[in-house]
Parts: sequence; structure tokens; C-alpha cells
Amino acid sequence: MIPIAKPDIGDEEKKAVMDVLDSGMLAHGEWVRRFEKEFAGYVGTEYAIATTSGTQALILALEALEVRGKEVIVPSFTFIASATSIIRAGGIPVFADVNPETFNIDPEDVERKIGKRTKAIMPVHLYGQSADMDSIMEIAETHNLHVIEDACQAHGALWKGRKLGSIGDVGAFSFYPTKNMTTGEGGMVTSNDENIAERVRMLHDHGQVERYRHRELGWNFRMTNIAAAIGLEQLKKLENNNEMRRKNAKFYDDSLENMVEIPQVDPRAKHVYHQYTIKTEKRDKIIEEFRKTKIGFGIYYPMGIHQQEVMKNLGHRARLEVTERLVNEVLSVPVHPLLTEKDMEIVVETIKKAVT
Repeated sequence: MIPIAKPDIGDEEKKAVMDVLDSGMLAHGEWVRRFEKEFAGYVGTEYAIATTSGTQALILALEALEVRGKEVIVPSFTFIASATSIIRAGGIPVFADVNPETFNIDPEDVERKIGKRTKAIMPVHLYGQSADMDSIMEIAETHNLHVIEDACQAHGALWKGRKLGSIGDVGAFSFYPTKNMTTGEGGMVTSNDENIAERVRMLHDHGQVERYRHRELGWNFRMTNIAAAIGLEQLKKLENNNEMRRKNAKFYDDSLENMVEIPQVDPRAKHVYHQYTIKTEKRDKIIEEFRKTKIGFGIYYPMGIHQQEVMKNLGHRARLEVTERLVNEVLSVPVHPLLTEKDMEIVVETIKKAVT
């Protein structure tokens, strides 16, 4: 079996967890504070607040920006949490279409969707490649809007030399096991704005301004020391593992170019290939061959968020031509750093067999 994703967990993570267990301090504490500091330094922000999931990082970022009753423009071609987090924070998702080459939110459609109630734009750096942040930030400045970077798939990715999660007002990351780095489950909010960071920190700890003094309705979204200990070790591996992902992607680029449509990289961006996603009209045939050969794959995503039953039931409607085409064409193949060259040769040969 060649899995679609595989976390790079070694003796370092095991020892780190045992150190926490031996300390007896399992919940939120020293390891979390160290992880927050090191992650902020890595991303290039003044502040980072660890949470228990990427979804909760998005909710906290949106809550801190006070989107309740306001509209947030978000792509439909992404994981549903990008939109449900807006609803959970009391906002209204407005779905925008995407660029068919980069899969990221289309700035022109963002501009068309801006209305009187628009409060923010949430670009999703899908598959590990930056959205067009120059255009997004320019639109936001023109219309006095906030920008929330959904960087849940883009740990270490760059836009014109800047790490994602440091460009907008606030960023959100996920540390789910399939991501470029993991804490088992977990997330992080990043920002250079002290007020945003303080509000996120308060909300993620029961709305406390100090122990047992609760200013607002908050939650327990705190990361544990156990998760943070894993994260500290994973962060050390991230740059090397991202480089391996780019190396693996180059192998596929060279091998698949004449068989399927390979991913296109914006020259202003540095991709970290959370997923290597091709486009093909022969997706079903490739999947059939993958299943025979025991190759993992993913369809990210088989429908746009605006097409989901839950969104229709909530009254959300949209017509997004590019998104509705891509959901029938995209296929993600294994690109994680633990692949061998032999693994990738098998993937390529299986695709070749299917399409020819």
C-alpha cells in the first residue's frame, strides 16, 4: 500500500511526549508556550496562540475580528470548515470562485462579491500554494476589509518571500495528522496585531482576562503540553520535509506532464505541496487502477461547499462555474516526504496505464 499521507513521527516525538508524561504537567503549560513562541518566530509574526484544531483556530480568528452579522468572502472549493467556522462565529459566508490553474480564490470574483455587509476576505492557501495575496490585500485596503489567511494546508509556504500566516490581519493553521506537520490534532492562530492576539488568547481560555475573571463568553480551545511537545519536534523537521515534497512534486511534473494536467505554480509563490493535485477527464479510470495497485488517493474536493446539503438547507446559494468543473477533474496523489522513488514510479506507471 502506498498511502496518500503519512506523518513523519520518530523517536524525537516519542521522547518529547514521554518527557511531558514524566513531568506530570499534561495540560496547557510550558511546552505550549514554547511551541507558540517558536511557531511565531518561524512564521514571522509577533504572536501565535495554540488551539486544539485548525477549525477552532479559524473560529477564534473570526471571533476576534467580530464578524457576527457580517459577510465573509471565502472560496467554495475547499474543506467545509472554512465556511462553517464563519457560521459558528456568527458570520455569513459568501462563496467566491477560484482560479482554475492555482485552485485559489479568484480576486476578480472577490471584488464582485463585496457588498454593504462585507467585513472580511478569507483566502484559503489550497494544497500548500499561496493565494494571490497582492491582489487580496489591495482589495481589502480599498474596501477597508479584514483578511483572514486560512493557511491550514500551507505550513512554511511563501508569497514573495513572506511566510503565509503573516500577511493578513490574522492567520490560521491546522496540525491534523495528514498536514505537513502535526500535533495529532491541533491548530494555531498567528497575528502581528496585539489586540487580535489578546482577544484570541482570552476567548480560547473561557473568556478569562485573569484566572476566574471572565469578560466574554469563551471556550476551552487550549492545546495540551502533549500535543505541543510533538509540534516542537515536527517544526524542526518542517523545512526539510517541505523540500522533500517539492522534490517529489518535481518528479511528478517531469513524469506526468504529457499524461494529465499537472499543478501550476504562481511564480510569486513557493509551494509546499500539502497535496499534489492533477486535473484529468480520466479520473475514474485512474482511481480504478489505483485501487487495483493499492495506491492511496484523494478527491479534494468532490463538491463545492455551496453544493453541500447543509449549506443549501441554511439558505446559501451560488453558481460557481470553475468550482463546479474542478470537482469533476481533480485527483490528489501521494506526495508526502516518506515516499521512495520506487513508490512514485509505481504511481506514474499506474497513471500511464490508465490514461493510455
